[in-house]
Amino acid sequence: MFCLFCKHTDTEVIETRLAEDGASIRRRRQCPKCKKRFTTHERIEELPILVIKRDGRRERFDRDKIRSGIFKSSEKTTVSADQIDKIISAVEKELTGGVSTEIESDHIGRIIARELKRIDKVAYIRFASVFRRFVDIDDFEKELKKLL
Repeated sequence: MFCLFCKHTDTEVIETRLAEDGASIRRRRQCPKCKKRFTTHERIEELPILVIKRDGRRERFDRDKIRSGIFKSSEKTTVSADQIDKIISAVEKELTGGVSTEIESDHIGRIIARELKRIDKVAYIRFASVFRRFVDIDDFEKELKKLL
């Protein structure tokens, strides 16, 4: 692994441990040349998960796209970045544990909604309003009544 700072071609691993999500290995590294430290995460490369969109298109599963959607739903709430990462890990774990590598986007949305509902009701409602395509105030009201 090369150094991110000085581009030296060899770094030393000074600490290795399982990341909190249990799906990756966290390594602290130090460059012997510039002495700076940085962290890397290693994941097992698995078969790509394809997401089947509502219109039938297929695209690769994208952690960053999910993170962005959850982040938008949870702005100005108590949901932390760590909790968002845990939701994403829960989604990945559930998807990779299945028998198929092609997953409908609706299934992914239900997993995210379930996790957000446990953590923060406001973030859940925001996410559900986009995910379930609330058309009018009645749809919104029905979902709020379910929460209450």
